[in-house]
Amino acid sequence: MTSNDQKTRKPTAVTTESDKKISDGYLEIRRYQVSHEKYDGNQTPILCREVMDRGSVGAVIPFDPIRQEVILIEQFRIGAWAAGWPQPWLLECVAGIVEEGETVEEVVCREAREEAGCKIFQLEPIAHYFSTPGACTEFVSLFCGRVDSTGLGGIHGLETEHEDICATVWPLADALSALQNGSICNSMTLIALQWLSGQHGRITQEWLG
Repeated sequence: MTSNDQKTRKPTAVTTESDKKISDGYLEIRRYQVSHEKYDGNQTPILCREVMDRGSVGAVIPFDPIRQEVILIEQFRIGAWAAGWPQPWLLECVAGIVEEGETVEEVVCREAREEAGCKIFQLEPIAHYFSTPGACTEFVSLFCGRVDSTGLGGIHGLETEHEDICATVWPLADALSALQNGSICNSMTLIALQWLSGQHGRITQEWLG
């Protein structure tokens, strides 16, 4: 271990020994054998790591600046169920995988229609981040989207993908209360609501001119 006052050299090099696809089911998983440079300038031994390849994701929290309401969706999540979470139907933002030829902005507008029955009129970037960089390639582009929440809600989703998604309209104050009481338990929605808690005044003023 180096002392606090010793300058640390930032490592940059990664050597790939092998790259093999080991699963091509619902999720693609690859097994890598890599060695990377260390902070002291030496090299690690060869490390064997499995990585889930998810690619890019576009996500949006729909927000009505006039009515001060947000739309959240709720659906069954196999990961939460497998982890033993007592309520694996999770409250979430709208989100979807970026397909070839799509932009993240196109994805969030498409997914908002499919999952929540709403039209996005304007987008404000919130964050870009890796959701689980220790085991997954998933890179999220998260937005706040301007919508008219009048009359929205209900069951949505594509039958071809066996989606069963319940969209609900929440007064912003209630959604922020859910953030505080632990009802929100996924990073995407936590980040979006935390951002809205501090930015809803500014974004309301900008969107309403």
